[in-house]
Amino acid sequence: MIIQSRRVWIAGQFIPAQLQIVDGKINAVRPYGESEADRDYGDKRIVPGFIDIHTHGAYGYDTNDGEPEGLRNWMRRIPEEGVTSILPTTVTQMPEVLEKAVANVAFVAENGYEGAEILGIHFEGPYLDMKYKGAQPPEAIASASITQFQKYQEAAKGMIKYITLAPEHDENFALTRYCKDTGVVVSMGHSSATYEQALMGIANGATSMTHVYNGMTPYHHRDPGLVGTAFRVRDIYGEIICDGCHSHLAALNNYYTIKGKDHAIMITDSLCAKHCPAGNEYQLGGHSIEIRENGLAYLKGTDTISGSTLKSNIGLKILVEEAMVPFDSALNSCTINPAKCLGVDDRKGRLVAGYDADMVVLEDSYDVVQTYCRGAAML
Repeated sequence: MIIQSRRVWIAGQFIPAQLQIVDGKINAVRPYGESEADRDYGDKRIVPGFIDIHTHGAYGYDTNDGEPEGLRNWMRRIPEEGVTSILPTTVTQMPEVLEKAVANVAFVAENGYEGAEILGIHFEGPYLDMKYKGAQPPEAIASASITQFQKYQEAAKGMIKYITLAPEHDENFALTRYCKDTGVVVSMGHSSATYEQALMGIANGATSMTHVYNGMTPYHHRDPGLVGTAFRVRDIYGEIICDGCHSHLAALNNYYTIKGKDHAIMITDSLCAKHCPAGNEYQLGGHSIEIRENGLAYLKGTDTISGSTLKSNIGLKILVEEAMVPFDSALNSCTINPAKCLGVDDRKGRLVAGYDADMVVLEDSYDVVQTYCRGAAML
């Protein structure tokens, strides 16, 4: 199959090109019009597929539900917003719930599904700080434990690829080092860590931060905390929720300006309520949440934000059109940067010969025209 456009994102710019797809891979990239194309998208933009490394669910399904068909439906439908790869993300709950959740992801990955590729599991908690737990259920927060984590990883059949933990509660940074040594990305978050504690977390193997600004000590010029660490240590990755509500548009611009184009990672942190009507009541970690008209989820009866219903293509639009982030920085943050963070940038995140044929065709309005997951058209 050959698709083409006069605006294909290659080498940090839009150029006229056509992409030949064979067996789910980009087999060759050629000048626009060189061969007869199966699909000509004219002036529509073709960009790499989006990679969401922090998303709890959508379409009424939550990773912690642990149900195969719900997960399959999520993967099959999420390409409608341009997502081609994903880390289904857990939320802190009791061990039996978490073991079932991660085992379910492993089961679906092993037994087949369509749509966005499951690159692994993001294990958010339970090793978090009580003060900055956000909407994470307090009754299930636990002390960092290598032995317990090994049980979760065994249930997941090795599919936990990314973990959020509070470094100040990881005694001697033992779990951080263990995860680093076993190929699991450690992301610091839901944490009251000081700047100095965060630096020690990095020194012991942490390479990312979870939803910067949210669930952590706020920035202060005499007490930089995790936010200050994200600013100062520019070559570690940092997720950020780009709905314009979790963080002010000016804060988004500040973050991308400081981090540059290579280490910010756009996430949705979406909940099961994404793509569902506002006003309904849902569950998160066994606690009731409600979706309000601004699209945010709150713990029921409180003003505690518990997540988002952000769509990835809309996040990109908000970054570029409202937060005034340069397009290359914004696009990198939902394509090549998460790929590099996870170590899959040898096949994901770029439109390059030999890479997976994961791509999104976008209108100038950022509406998704078509998404290709490993060469398969999903809309």
